[in-house]
Amino acid sequence: MAPQLVVHRDKELMAQAAAARLITKIVDAQAARGSASVVLTGGRNGNGLLAALSSAPARDAVDWSRLDLWWGDERFLPEGDPERNYTQARAALLDSVPLDPARVHPMPASDGTFAKGADGDGADAAAEAYAAELAAAAGPEDHGPVPTFDVLMLGVGPDTHVASLFPESPAVRETDRTVVGVHGAPKPPPTRVSLTLPAIRSAREVWLLAAGEDKAKAAAIALSGAGEVQAPAAGAYGRARTLWLLDAAAASQLPRDLYPPASP
Repeated sequence: MAPQLVVHRDKELMAQAAAARLITKIVDAQAARGSASVVLTGGRNGNGLLAALSSAPARDAVDWSRLDLWWGDERFLPEGDPERNYTQARAALLDSVPLDPARVHPMPASDGTFAKGADGDGADAAAEAYAAELAAAAGPEDHGPVPTFDVLMLGVGPDTHVASLFPESPAVRETDRTVVGVHGAPKPPPTRVSLTLPAIRSAREVWLLAAGEDKAKAAAIALSGAGEVQAPAAGAYGRARTLWLLDAAAASQLPRDLYPPASP
């Protein structure tokens, strides 16, 4: 299924529109199945969306106690580190809404159980633990060892990376595991934990977020038929829908016929 593209005037409008779209998806899923599950992304676009959601009047339409939250990747740093995606998500939104703590699933931190020891830096063990948590949450109606997420969001990096799957890396080539430790990432910090492409593709909908001129080349490459090993964003797609949400700057290198209006 071809991805759908929606291009907004600027990053602020993109964040507000994406937040409104996410609220609608969550409410619809809760009405249909009693609960909803969303995979969050970090970075400036992911955090911008969460901040927009926090200030949206319609946020109270969501039953936050019936929402499961997961993460697509995490920087393998100590609990509470300001660079962790979970820490940033709490500041942007999570601490201001009545979530059920048992339904919030941050990836493990680098201290505590997974502190660096003689057996390595702990990221691989943390990945195994998160994979087990995902498998425990998956039901018979799901398509494998992860839940069928309602929406999985990914920021797109200037090099086309998504989550912590970087071009040509071992992690982007993974076909069996759902979560992996990432070592030697080309941007700091070098050690991370990430969902793999098979886990990402379990979602009903995958949303890729890109705003800013520095994302224009990446969007053009990923949407031009590039291979997923060379351009990981090209390999991120959902079971029912793949949606690219861009601002005008990020879409500036795309042919206009690539993005007719998408349905709500």
